[in-house]
Amino acid sequence: MIVVALLDWRSSKHFDSSGDKPCVICTKPTPLRSDRGKPVHKVCAEEWIDAHTPKENKA
Repeated sequence: MIVVALLDWRSSKHFDSSGDKPCVICTKPTPLRSDRGKPVHKVCAEEWIDAHTPKENKA
């Protein structure tokens, strides 16, 4: 089974109306912000989490 991170960014705190800034992952402009206030696309953040989450060993 493949588990994929899905972030819930419906809260307005994830949108910065002051303007776009470069995504910290792909460098393309985005008005979205992470929980820590970093400019990042939701998809980029989800892919980063998937790539950096330890996987279970299949023995």
